[in-house]
Amino acid sequence: MSKVQLKIRINCTKTLKTIEILNNKIYNKTVIILLERIQKMNKTKRKIFETSMKLFAEKGYDATSIEEITATVGVAKGTLYYHFSSKEEIFNFLIEEGMKLLQNSIEIKTSKFQNYIDKLKAIVLIQIKIVMKYEDLITILLSQFYGNEARNQKCQKHVYDYINKIEEIVKEGIECNQIKKGNPKVIASEIYGLIASCLVYKLRNRDEIDIMKLYREFENTVIEGLKI
Repeated sequence: MSKVQLKIRINCTKTLKTIEILNNKIYNKTVIILLERIQKMNKTKRKIFETSMKLFAEKGYDATSIEEITATVGVAKGTLYYHFSSKEEIFNFLIEEGMKLLQNSIEIKTSKFQNYIDKLKAIVLIQIKIVMKYEDLITILLSQFYGNEARNQKCQKHVYDYINKIEEIVKEGIECNQIKKGNPKVIASEIYGLIASCLVYKLRNRDEIDIMKLYREFENTVIEGLKI
């Protein structure tokens, strides 16, 4: 291996390590913010919230009734309605807080990098981590994305807003000649689509998943193709 090749490899390793360290710090910070919001709920409200999320993910929104939620939690309907006005309100809270986690992470972490390829790498890594930690939340988001009901449209708006942020980064990267020319909408949608890919892989894989190994697979198959 020549000195030039060795230097390039060392620089690539350092960049990857920097992305990993920054992502861990930013991810942990945003997760702490979300957990603090949940923990501010009293014990009963938090249990209703967490139980609803699990049931929505396992059975689907429509198949989950208020009666089942209250029976699983072990509270009366009146207690549930004291904390949440409806099943729809519980759902809206889940989606809004989940997408805030994604959006805030993107805004904070991408500002740490000047190179646009590095920004996209950071997005991919944080998406993987969120899927691994919040599988139920992501399952609900993806399952309710399709349809014309109010909750479906809410999911679509949150997802489109998120993809638009990625699209802006892609456009700027193309303009700066750091990302290969292409359709920014397609590229941004593809990067968002890795969330679904990651969830499917997680469900198919019974072994413990190495996050960085999975990240490198996505890097090699998706991000590498965007480099100039």
